[in-house]
Amino acid sequence: MRFDVITLFPELFAPLVASGVTRRAYESGQIELRLWSPRDFAEGNYRRVDDRPFGGGPGMVMLAQPLAQCLQAIRAERGAAAPVVLFSPVGTPLDHAGVARWSTSAGAVLVCGRYEGIDQRFIDAHVDVQISLGDFVLSGGEIAAMALLDAVARLQPGVLHDEGSHQFDSFNPKLDGLLDCPHYTRPEEWAGRKVPHALLSGHHEQIERWRRDWRLEITARQRPDLIEAARAAGRLDPQDEAFLAGAPWPPA
Repeated sequence: MRFDVITLFPELFAPLVASGVTRRAYESGQIELRLWSPRDFAEGNYRRVDDRPFGGGPGMVMLAQPLAQCLQAIRAERGAAAPVVLFSPVGTPLDHAGVARWSTSAGAVLVCGRYEGIDQRFIDAHVDVQISLGDFVLSGGEIAAMALLDAVARLQPGVLHDEGSHQFDSFNPKLDGLLDCPHYTRPEEWAGRKVPHALLSGHHEQIERWRRDWRLEITARQRPDLIEAARAAGRLDPQDEAFLAGAPWPPA
């Protein structure tokens, strides 16, 4: 798959492709990443990419023309069509299901806005999808783009040491959409705190029940909406419901 990123700060992406386990996705060619600066397509000696907003107000707005010309160059090089994605507070929140869909796609063109935003005419003319990371504002779309790229990269075959480890991440359907349980490693006792006995028992069913109960407990406390979604989808069995019925949730 190929992702083309339109950004005024392509240097921010260098660590993404060179660090951590996800670098394997780029080294292997499973994901091709191309970085494009709209400044290279701007006119005039100053290569201006922004201007003051009509109607007044603070900040600057990214110009439509350099973005459009940059996108035109990307499309000419890609050949095949690709969706254009803008990271924006008005977008649909990104979740595991969305990441999973992108991880099996042919890629996209990711547009990283800056300043007060992008001229709406470019959005109306060219943007197919708008994505948000949550109800907060970043200084630009680069961090959001890297979040999507990182999440997609770790789902590619062979990127993680354990081929199936991502199936046990929070929100994954393998866990019925629940949050993950706590994890422990050596030593068995640290600072007076011991590893739960169940994890040391060697009893597979007991370990799995402990993990399931903790996933239910953490999810019920932190994200009761995910419990309701799992229940509505028929993913909770009678033992799950009995455990939840005996737990002191929701808080008063």
